[in-house]
Amino acid sequence: MVDPGPHPHVPGSLPAAPLSRGQLDRIRALGSVQEVRAGSVLFAAGDPSYDLFVLLDGVAQVVDRRLGAGEVVLAAYGSREFLGEIGMLLSEPARFTAVMAADGSVLRIPLPQVQALMANDVELSDVLLHAFLLRRAALVRRGVGVTLVGSRYDARTRLLTKFFARSRTAVNWIDLEVHREAEAVLARLEVPVGDLPIVLVPGRPMMRNPSRAELAGALGLGTPPDTPQRSVCDLLVIGGGPAGLAAAVYGASEGLDTILIDAGAFGGQAGTSSRIENYLGFPAGLSGAELTTRAVLQAGKFGAVLRNNVRATSLTSHPDVHEVTCDDGSAIAAANVIIATGADYRELPLADGKQWEGSGVYYAATFAEARFCEDQPVAVIGGANSAGQAAMFLARTAREVHLLVRGDDLEHSMSRYLIDAVASEPRITVHLRTEAVEAAGEGAISQLRIAERGSGERDAGERDAGDQRWLPVCAVFVFIGAAPCTDWLDDQLARDRSGFLLTGRDLEHLPAESRAPFPYETSRPGVFAIGDVRGASVKRVAAAVGEGSAAVRMVFEQRQADRAEL
Repeated sequence: MVDPGPHPHVPGSLPAAPLSRGQLDRIRALGSVQEVRAGSVLFAAGDPSYDLFVLLDGVAQVVDRRLGAGEVVLAAYGSREFLGEIGMLLSEPARFTAVMAADGSVLRIPLPQVQALMANDVELSDVLLHAFLLRRAALVRRGVGVTLVGSRYDARTRLLTKFFARSRTAVNWIDLEVHREAEAVLARLEVPVGDLPIVLVPGRPMMRNPSRAELAGALGLGTPPDTPQRSVCDLLVIGGGPAGLAAAVYGASEGLDTILIDAGAFGGQAGTSSRIENYLGFPAGLSGAELTTRAVLQAGKFGAVLRNNVRATSLTSHPDVHEVTCDDGSAIAAANVIIATGADYRELPLADGKQWEGSGVYYAATFAEARFCEDQPVAVIGGANSAGQAAMFLARTAREVHLLVRGDDLEHSMSRYLIDAVASEPRITVHLRTEAVEAAGEGAISQLRIAERGSGERDAGERDAGDQRWLPVCAVFVFIGAAPCTDWLDDQLARDRSGFLLTGRDLEHLPAESRAPFPYETSRPGVFAIGDVRGASVKRVAAAVGEGSAAVRMVFEQRQADRAEL
């Protein structure tokens, strides 16, 4: 049969990545060819897993069967194009349905073969991974896969929107206050307003006001199925940001029986970054989601067990073993523990600030939040790299971005490349020596009152009323520093005045129980701390990754030293 070439895509469809003839020949040996008829479903939304399909002939459509909108065609694929998105590799259920629109033939590659391909074929793995990541971003922008029905005025609904944003989950939010079809949807589902919010996940029963754990389970974001139970693992890493992921990769690659847990989505704060441009080896930059996904796949390749949406709640230690209890009731025993729990963004100190969370105040700038701000003015509060990256990302679609900075300049807290980028972006206006004072609006923020002080000095903590005025904005993105996630430790480990964990030489002032602590080792032997949770750490992704790998080396050093003492 004559190869017609790649099929033209529908407008706004999921990104395509047609394979070359050479790539197709190479991948053909991994699967089997199947003849398929028009109307055949290759995989359906809600399927717990699905194989990789490469179109050899015919046309396949990717569709979203959306509540209240019927069937929406997301993309059409033709010869030498493949189906799927990043969830395929992360043990997540299918987010959409793929159906043949015309008779044809497909190459079907079982998922285990795809996973082996990702680990061993550099060229093809890059092709697949790049396309899968772009498709996930497109799904998030379009809200494909999960439907949330709830009011923006409801705190429970806002908690769910925060969960979806942090886990980078695409969601179609039917807001009771905005969308006209909301009442009709509730009537069709026979759901009273008092039962909101509700979440509909393909292939699952409707969930009424679900908990974080229930949602994570339905979306395949929790413990992978058939996870083996270990009596005592070699290494437990707590926290799945860049530091923790690096520790898991290096620990598992060095032969340590490694488990990684995280209270939310892997990637931490870095995972929500739209663009990281100063990370070594990526001259064009890469998104936090791409960095995270690559690291997760890499850790899995070496045999690390990864569990997200599992929060550590306590730490106890016994001779030669530490035990961490989690909020799902499980307990993990480990010979060594690396704490990489990071830090949470500080909340915006406004009167009634809580009421605006999810209704105009956000602590991350991703596609999920940006879609509410298209062609409207927004404010970004903060003067470090995270604020600069958010401002640049939002400037792509917002009409105007106001960057509010308390300090006298950006040079002391932001990388030079970002300062130059911000200065050259016409949609960004930088307001130095400026603070947010008050937000206002009906249900959602519509304006922000700011105070602009003069260049004179003022005492620490003193709020200078300055010149005050209102800025019309539809959203406020907050990046004003962070507090370490150490409350769960109950002061068991030494900290500095700000609550960050002390390690290595920073513990020299404390009386030593035995040997001096190794670099990155806390006040408890065998327990290490890396990344943003550690005192005096460099708040950069590359530094966190370096600490993750170095800490694993220290685990080996500590084990050898302790054996020598016996």
